[in-house]
Amino acid sequence: MGAYQFRWDVIPANIGFLMSGVGMTLLISALTLVFATFGGLVIAAMSASRLWPARAVAYAFGEVIRNTPILVQLLWVYYVLPMLLGIRLDALTASIIGLSIYSSAFIAEVFRAGIQAVPVGHREAAQVLGLSQGQAFVRIVLPQAVRLILPPLAANFVQLIKYSSLASVISVGEVTRRGMELSSSTFRPLEIFTFIGLVYFAICWPLTQSIRMWERRLARR
Repeated sequence: MGAYQFRWDVIPANIGFLMSGVGMTLLISALTLVFATFGGLVIAAMSASRLWPARAVAYAFGEVIRNTPILVQLLWVYYVLPMLLGIRLDALTASIIGLSIYSSAFIAEVFRAGIQAVPVGHREAAQVLGLSQGQAFVRIVLPQAVRLILPPLAANFVQLIKYSSLASVISVGEVTRRGMELSSSTFRPLEIFTFIGLVYFAICWPLTQSIRMWERRLARR
């Protein structure tokens, strides 16, 4: 049995097929970021609410989601949720829902930390001015919190790009799934998955470096 022979020509020969999945990867990541950010903000607001039922729901949601595997949640959304609700979900929609739910639990913690970092005196000043709790949150607390959480929120986007590869398990045609399909037909997994790893690195590394530069600038300010 001879040594494994590298055949990098399999990549240029199938580059169009592989790169067609990159757009799907970025689409899933972008949509998930939008929905997860909105969901995380809602959960964070509920956790800061004076109503104990809202706080209980936010706490239970966060604990359940953060302490169960993301892959199990994704499969649950794809296979179980349609059975419970009597609806049909395509693989792309299920992947976006599953990833959004998972990420929203962590983004909620980012928002919560940013909200808690806003000085209490600012909230008291808003009450003195006659603002309601909701008005004070929207006009005073949230704008300051957003400035503080932008770097970690951007870091979550990098995580989402990597999490999108899990959509391949339910046959979404993102770049990892394209690699699995090509590998099964060409029997060149080493070259193909090495290339896919480089694609993810080329996407995530510049974003990671930009986030670090952003954090250093904010620290100096």
